[in-house]
Amino acid sequence: MSYDRALTIFSPDGHLFQVEYAQEAVRKGTCAVGICGKDSVILGVEKKAALKLQDSRTMRKIHRLDEHIFIASAGLVADARVLVDMARVECQNHRLTIEDPPSVEFITHYIASTQQRYTQSGGRRPFGISTLIVGFDPDNTPKLFQTDPSGIYYQWKANSIGRSSQTVREFLEKHYTQDISEEDGIKLAVKSLLEVVQTGAKNIEILVITKDGNRTPDISEIESVIAAIEAEKAEEAEKKSTRRPQQ
Repeated sequence: MSYDRALTIFSPDGHLFQVEYAQEAVRKGTCAVGICGKDSVILGVEKKAALKLQDSRTMRKIHRLDEHIFIASAGLVADARVLVDMARVECQNHRLTIEDPPSVEFITHYIASTQQRYTQSGGRRPFGISTLIVGFDPDNTPKLFQTDPSGIYYQWKANSIGRSSQTVREFLEKHYTQDISEEDGIKLAVKSLLEVVQTGAKNIEILVITKDGNRTPDISEIESVIAAIEAEKAEEAEKKSTRRPQQ
């Protein structure tokens, strides 16, 4: 029997193959990085190069869900667009019903529950995306969550999704520090994306969220960060080359 033909049938060893195939679609997607700092949250994404006649504004990897919540995804872009629209409606429903903005975990729970529902009934397929959801709660606490196609969600201090996410995550584990500043968080996000992005600033997008709002550093600012990173690497290489072996 072929256990990957139907979404709702488990294989004898307990696998739902359609969900695992959706996770494979995520691993083939472009990389996204999230870093939660002391008073800011940074999202960094790998952008695909726009064609000469293509409008780059239509190639979005980062979306606003509410005034204080943003989302980045890896995997099937069309699936992300549908899920983003559903989450935006839920944010407005929360404001209308509760008369308060939703918390980051509330909307994360909604997105994860929606993804899980699409793994449990026939006639549909799982969403082929993982998401990084970032923002500030009403008490001005920065938050970073991740969801995956199975409907699981976790809170993180720093994480990555998409291609080479394991390599990037190991890099973040080595270099992340508690209560990282906004400036250092931007540098760490760019540095981690450079592990998989070979074309420099033109294929990197950064979003910085603080309790006072958000901003997107322009390409010149990202280029200056990359230049500082390369200068640090050159300095370290020079120190290693001049260091004499102990006798």
